[in-house]
Amino acid sequence: MLMPKRVKRRKQQRGRMTGRATRGNVIAYGEFALVATEPGWIKSRQIEAARVAMTRYIKRGGQVWIDIFPHKPITQKPAETRMGSGKGNVEYWVAVVKPDRVLFEMAGIPEDQAREALRLASTKLPIKCKFIKKESVAAAAPVAENPVEGGER
Repeated sequence: MLMPKRVKRRKQQRGRMTGRATRGNVIAYGEFALVATEPGWIKSRQIEAARVAMTRYIKRGGQVWIDIFPHKPITQKPAETRMGSGKGNVEYWVAVVKPDRVLFEMAGIPEDQAREALRLASTKLPIKCKFIKKESVAAAAPVAENPVEGGER
C-alpha cells in the first residue's frame, strides 16, 4: 500500500476540495491518461487495485505511471466509543483529487488496449474519470498569436 515514509504531523483536518486542479493536469510522461472529472478522496487501496487491474490487462507490456500519492491521513474512532477523548487513530491514507487531475498515464501500447486498461482502472475508483490522449490535449490548447506582429495596436 502507498503511504508516506515520514510525516511532519500525525493527523490532519479534513479540508475542502473546491475548484479545479491547477497542477498535475497535463500528461507528463505517457501517451494516454485517466483524468478525474469530479472531486474526491482516493484511498491507497483503491490506487493499488486500479494499478493491478491495468497491469494485468496489458500483461506487463508498455509502461504505467501513477500520478497521485496518498499524503492525507484519515482517522477513525473505534466502534461504540463515547464522544470526546480526542481524535481517533489513523486508519488509512487518501489522495485528494480535484477535477482535471491526471491519475494514471500509459505508454508503449496501442490506443484501444490503453483505453480498455484505463476503463478497468476507472471502475476501481470512487470518482468519475475520462480517457485522454496526448495529442488531444495539445490540440485543445489555444495558440496565442503575437499582437506585435500585426502592426497595429
